[in-house]
Amino acid sequence: MNRSIINMGLVLLSSLSLFGCGDSKDKGSAAAKNVNAPVPVTLFETHLQPVVYFDQFPGTVTALMQVDIHPETEGYVTGIYFKEGSHVHKGQVLYEIDKSKYQASYDQAQANVRSAQETEAQSQKDADRYTYLNQHDAIAKQTLDHAITTLNTSKNQVNAAKQDLKKAQTDLGYATIRAPFDGTIGISQVKLGNTVTVGQTVLNTISTDDPMAVDFVVNEKQVPRFLKMKAADVNPEDSLFTILMPDNTLYPGLGKLSVIDRGVDPLTGTIRIRIVFSNKDGFLRAGMSCTVRVHNEDKQPQIIIPSKSIVEQMGEYFVYIAKDTVINNSANNKNNDANKGPSLRAAQKKVILGQTIGANVVVKSGLEEGDKVITDGVQKLHDGSLINAQKPGQQTGGNIPQSGDKKKE
Repeated sequence: MNRSIINMGLVLLSSLSLFGCGDSKDKGSAAAKNVNAPVPVTLFETHLQPVVYFDQFPGTVTALMQVDIHPETEGYVTGIYFKEGSHVHKGQVLYEIDKSKYQASYDQAQANVRSAQETEAQSQKDADRYTYLNQHDAIAKQTLDHAITTLNTSKNQVNAAKQDLKKAQTDLGYATIRAPFDGTIGISQVKLGNTVTVGQTVLNTISTDDPMAVDFVVNEKQVPRFLKMKAADVNPEDSLFTILMPDNTLYPGLGKLSVIDRGVDPLTGTIRIRIVFSNKDGFLRAGMSCTVRVHNEDKQPQIIIPSKSIVEQMGEYFVYIAKDTVINNSANNKNNDANKGPSLRAAQKKVILGQTIGANVVVKSGLEEGDKVITDGVQKLHDGSLINAQKPGQQTGGNIPQSGDKKKE
């Protein structure tokens, strides 16, 4: 009985072993078949086309002239004569500080001048009289000397009184604060009745409003490009300056290159650039953030491909293109019908990239017009991979745009 059971067990084990071997062979065949199966890909056929794009830089709107208004005298604010946030003109009265004591000092200085002038006039008469008498030997010479000394003293007193009058007049004038130039004035930092102190209190800020400047920084590698623009003293068609407002709308005006800073910041390797825009409508305000767009300088048609087709390896960039080729492999010729004739295979090519334009990128070198670039399925490819591709024009990536923006960090 036990021997029969053992025999049955051996038979079952043998059967299972046979089934297991059959499964392993089937799996191995399937795996080999999958390795040699073409990778499904999508193609994009390259062609030359005109490219319009803009280099983008974060910018800040800046007034060409801006000053803080400080009082030159101390006292209470007795008058505010402008509308906050409005445009003011040079010489326009903005503030008035209590001028009563300065007016009193001015009036006293005027009186001192008149008194000194009267004393001078009397001294002049005495000097003239004593001079006449001295000519006829009617007085002592010492008397004449005293008269001339008194006259000179009187003249000096007049000059001193006049200087005091100028100082009093200046102090009185400082009590009335006027706009130093045409521009926009901000919100007042003081109210009526506030006490102001010389050198400490800021009354307000005024800045020019037309034209306005926009400052941005560029990498030092781009300095020669902007120096050429500055030397030309014009904005050529391929280098127009425009800006995007904070709401991403295009400002209705073109800028002009105004200033390139004196030197490069050694810490960041950047340099500051200033462009100037007309601001007749007052849309630009000091401190506003914007995006500066610098038109590209490339005039020749270029090749543009979808960015998703790029493969980066060790800091270099590659793409796969589809090529009809025959690859001999004697070890697999018996089992691989694909090797019996031309096959569509992936070929890796190194490329030099240019500007990024949205979801696409300009290829400076490495591709030729008519190359069929693989855009989808690149993750499964290696050089020489067998591919199953759609016809050019059936790509799913959409059309390449004719213009775009490149944002500079």
